[in-house]
Amino acid sequence: MTARRAGSVGPVRDVSAADGADGADGAPGTGCGPKAPRGPGQGRWTRLPRRHVVAGGARSGRWARGALMTVPVVFFGIFFAYPVAAIVGRGLRQDGAWQFGALGEVLGDPDIGQVLWFTLWQALASTGLTLVVAMPAAYVFARLEFPGKSLLRAVVTVPFVLPTVVVGTAFLALLGRGGLLDDLWGLRLDTTVWAILLAHVFFNYAVVVRTVGGLWAQLDPRQEEAARMLGASRFRAWRTVTLPALGPAVAAAALMVFMFTFTSFGVVQILGGPGFATLEVEIYRQTAQLLDLPTAAVLTLVQFAAVGAILAVHAWTVRRRESALSLVDAAYAVRRVRGTGQRILLGFVLATVAALILLPLGVLVERALDAPGGYGLGYFRALMSADGGAFLVPPIDAVANSLQYAAVATLIALLVGGLAAAALTRRAGPFTRGFDALLMLPLGVSAVTVGFGFLIALDRPPLDLRASWILVPLAQALVGVPFVVRTMLPVLRAVDSRLREAAAVLGASPWRAWREVDLPLVRRALLVAAGFAFAVSLGEFGATVFIARPDNPTLPVAVARLLGRAGDLNYGQAMALSTILMIVCVVSLLLLERVRPLSRGAGTAGALDRTGAF
Repeated sequence: MTARRAGSVGPVRDVSAADGADGADGAPGTGCGPKAPRGPGQGRWTRLPRRHVVAGGARSGRWARGALMTVPVVFFGIFFAYPVAAIVGRGLRQDGAWQFGALGEVLGDPDIGQVLWFTLWQALASTGLTLVVAMPAAYVFARLEFPGKSLLRAVVTVPFVLPTVVVGTAFLALLGRGGLLDDLWGLRLDTTVWAILLAHVFFNYAVVVRTVGGLWAQLDPRQEEAARMLGASRFRAWRTVTLPALGPAVAAAALMVFMFTFTSFGVVQILGGPGFATLEVEIYRQTAQLLDLPTAAVLTLVQFAAVGAILAVHAWTVRRRESALSLVDAAYAVRRVRGTGQRILLGFVLATVAALILLPLGVLVERALDAPGGYGLGYFRALMSADGGAFLVPPIDAVANSLQYAAVATLIALLVGGLAAAALTRRAGPFTRGFDALLMLPLGVSAVTVGFGFLIALDRPPLDLRASWILVPLAQALVGVPFVVRTMLPVLRAVDSRLREAAAVLGASPWRAWREVDLPLVRRALLVAAGFAFAVSLGEFGATVFIARPDNPTLPVAVARLLGRAGDLNYGQAMALSTILMIVCVVSLLLLERVRPLSRGAGTAGALDRTGAF
């Protein structure tokens, strides 16, 4: 070890494990802390007491974590908590006093009780049906190797990034009036609960496949093989060994599907008709159509409490999965398809994907091309002109609007979500876990409430933004941030902290250490996060329907307006716009697949395949 004398220029002290170097965040090493001069003019170095080094490092870590959290906390405070609180306050506070009696009045209304029951029932039914349909596919992707597997994985993931408006429109083209089933057999399922359930399975199929399949691919197959050698049947070995290990992932997937379907809006709005309403749809009706803010405020609080409980249970299942399992490289467990049973299972999965995913999307494209003069681009050409009815501008302008809004929203989501993910890599206690839960709330809290809250809360200086175009990207970014965080966080946590510590010891600031150590390692994950944020921003509907200006509609808003008007031309244009939106989302997803790392066991692929973090 070489020390530099005071007042001289010489070699700098080497820091190694043998020397007991402490981490940048104050993590203790194996020896004592660094040395410091004992007094003026003295050339000898003395060791600082370890408690000072550790305490200083801990304080530095807390300050760094606090600095990283500042922007996300301010962003969510202003553009999420404040608008939601404004709606609740406007609804429950009258003449300067809180009217909590409205809670009992609203919840005691039989019509509201029916809405609550249907919301719960359809979410449970959708979750159970999704698990039954998607679990075989989770096994196929986890354990079997077959031609076209990567392409099929991309196809399976397409519904997850599609806007709910496109999903609703696709199933309307398949199951609704003049749809494929109506043309072939005179069968209509629109305005029935079956249309809603099937659309929810379509939409959440990838959640189960990615979450359960991602963990299943990394379970050590030798454990199940050992049970077989001890005399257990194949089913018993799976039930007693594999299923308990998959339990946390299955629970995480089920909770996410339940939350997405519990808060469903676009699918129920398009396919359910007047006979079915979830909490989200009822909040929209009470807010936009009846202007009954007290009822909307109570329903918002109910949904907020339900989502908070779901996220708390989900966080527990994720921590349990991370701490209790020993995983292997995913490539170790993959085998080529063998035997009649595996071939039948693969055939079932392929048939399910074809009927559940490809058929609705194919019918959507077919209806968009089925113009009055024969198959062609007639409906697409009709998008070029405004008829003075539903639009002040040609509907095709919604494409450019959506792309511009989504690009800005993606930049905002990357900034806020990237800082939040960096803060969460520094593991801490309940405060950090609470911050983590805050970031997930926009996925479950009523987007309708957020959108209407924007109009009510952001209406006076210095935040008078009602007439500003930035409102739409801000609302879209709220939905994109959770995807950025959940894509970036596993990769950031996988970065060896000793690399950051070495950079800090060599004099790099936290910003420079992140730029030169973390960024090169997480660049691919950053691109994937940007792709997810862009796709979900394109499809945001619940909040945008309130704040998008009539002369600057987004694609989902334009589709909803066209579907709300009678006539074959409007219906065909809605199909054409939905097809355009679907193509943009699919292209985004294919680009995501191209930037994935080759190794499935780490990095971005791991973040994508363990979607249970969502």
